[in-house]
Amino acid sequence: MEKFELKYGTNPNQKPAYLDRRDGAALPFTILNGRPGYINFLDALNSWQLVRELDHALHLPAAASFKHVSPTSAALGLPLPEALKKASFVNDIEGLDDSPLACAYARARGTDRMSSFGDWAALSREVDLTTARILKREVSDGVIAPSYTPEALELLKTKKNGNYNIIQIDPAFEPDEEESKEVFGVRFTQKRNDAQFMPDALGDIVTKRTDLSAEAARDLVVALYTLKYTQSNSVAFATDGQAIGVGAGQQSRIHCVRLAGDKADTWLLRQSERVLNLPFQEGLPRAIRDNAIDQFLHAYEQDVTADGVWQTLFTEPVAPLRPEEREAILKASRPVVLASDAFFPFPDNIQRAAQSGVVAIAQPGGSTRDAQVIQAADDFGMVMVFTHQRLFHH
Repeated sequence: MEKFELKYGTNPNQKPAYLDRRDGAALPFTILNGRPGYINFLDALNSWQLVRELDHALHLPAAASFKHVSPTSAALGLPLPEALKKASFVNDIEGLDDSPLACAYARARGTDRMSSFGDWAALSREVDLTTARILKREVSDGVIAPSYTPEALELLKTKKNGNYNIIQIDPAFEPDEEESKEVFGVRFTQKRNDAQFMPDALGDIVTKRTDLSAEAARDLVVALYTLKYTQSNSVAFATDGQAIGVGAGQQSRIHCVRLAGDKADTWLLRQSERVLNLPFQEGLPRAIRDNAIDQFLHAYEQDVTADGVWQTLFTEPVAPLRPEEREAILKASRPVVLASDAFFPFPDNIQRAAQSGVVAIAQPGGSTRDAQVIQAADDFGMVMVFTHQRLFHH
């Protein structure tokens, strides 16, 4: 029986800790560098499933940025507009436009940069040097991928003083149909969640508006796969081939929508001229700029005369972003879609979604208030699809 010993479990007091397979077979990965821990492996194995399935469904390289067993974002390898490159701090990465995989990770990492600080990265295809350059300079715990070019592996091995966690997964590995875990001495066993989504399968449209564009269908698929590996309750906003706001692990669905909607709004606002032209002092680390941008975007809510610490990071005083400016920026942004891992119990979720420019929604359906929820979508001119597939993940 192959058994991989871990330093400790979820917390340092949880020893011993190890990984093995129920049938005693070999583990489906190789550690190329570092010493991944218990939570690292939870992130790695969940995130690998997400990017593998997303790549299979949409036939594009996929990437995910994971923290504490939920994605901060997942994205496809589509070209990045210049504003998004700047907002994601990758406008200086050599060869970015020639590497779809690097574009995918730049999108995933750049979506919610504060949450992605110290992330686990998952990549659906061989890691090239351009992708490795992005990983090398970000604060990250590790990466999982099916393979690495020699140049990419050499560069990544220099990260974190040579201790960066690098896992190579066997792309042909398929787990058993049943999976199990133990809680308080009791074993839980279930069939693996093998739910799959394709753009042309989103056919049960329940609203008056039925014109679901190919782009919106693609983005709903991105959001649905993101939710499949997000701790529930959860919702995901998406646009342009990437999840731009993930609300995970909330007990109330409206709180999921508010959290994810706020993140989606922040992602959109970060690409505005006001943010891209903030007069930062030279040499500030990316993480410090991320924090300052977040404080800038929320300063008016706290105090219209805000003179917080973030102001000291600029070469000149900066006025907070006023509510009417925020509204104008968001109104001019591209259409957004929303998916939910379970039904919407009240129309307030739809009302909050509309504030973030949502034009299409995918949800399982099945609420006693489905009619009210559909009516709310009709009132806002949205397309709503029933998937009839719940996606709880615990």
